[in-house]
Amino acid sequence: MAGTQVTVSCIIPAFNEAARIGGVLSIALGHPALAEVIVVDDGSQDGTADIAAQAGARVIRMTANGGKAAAVFRAAEEARGTHVLMLDADLLGLAADDISRLVAPVMRGECDVTISLRGNSPAIWRAMGVDYISGERVMPVEDLRRPAPIAGFGLEVWLNRGWRLARRKVRIVSCPNLSSPAKAAKKGLLPGLLADVGMLRDIFRTASLPEVLRQLAFFMRASRD
Repeated sequence: MAGTQVTVSCIIPAFNEAARIGGVLSIALGHPALAEVIVVDDGSQDGTADIAAQAGARVIRMTANGGKAAAVFRAAEEARGTHVLMLDADLLGLAADDISRLVAPVMRGECDVTISLRGNSPAIWRAMGVDYISGERVMPVEDLRRPAPIAGFGLEVWLNRGWRLARRKVRIVSCPNLSSPAKAAKKGLLPGLLADVGMLRDIFRTASLPEVLRQLAFFMRASRD
C-alpha cells in the first residue's frame, strides 16, 4: 500500500448487544487511527442502536436480523475509508493499543491485512499462533464490496479464502487481554451450545474442511506481532 493514503472505517455489527457495546464504543470512538465508527444494528430489540447513536457512532439500522455477513456488507457499502477495521460488539478488554497495533502495520504498508489473536482463543489456536475465525481484522474495504450469499458466521472463512487466493500479506497481532464472552454466558447453557453448533454449521457451509486446513496453513506462514 506504499504511496496510498490509508484511512480506516471501523465496522461493528451488533445484534442485541445493548449490555456490551458501550465498552467497545468507549474505546473505538475518538481513536485517532479511525476515520469513523459504523455500528450496524442487525434488527436488535434491546436498544442497541439507540445506545450506539447516543455514544456518537454512525448507526445503520437493519429492519430484520440478516446475520453478521449481511450486516458487514451493508456497512462496507457506505464506509468512507480505504480500509475497514472489523470489531465484534461484545468484546471484553479492548484497549486503544489493540486498535493501534491492528491498524498500524497496514498504515505503514508492511502488510495488506491484520487479524487478532485473542487471549481467550482456544488453546490449540494460541499454540498455533492464529485464530482463523477471529473477528478483529483490518483489510481493504474492497474485500467487503464483493458480497456473497454467506451464512452469518461464515464471513471470516470467506474472507480467509479470498485473502489466500489473492496472496494477501497477513500479520497476526497478539491481543492477550482481548476476549469474547462464550455464547453460553450470554444466552444460557443450552441456547449457547445451540448457537455454537449454528456457528460451526455456518463455517462449514462456507468453507469445506480441506479449505479450512488450507487457510490454517496460509496463516501459519504469516508474520507475527
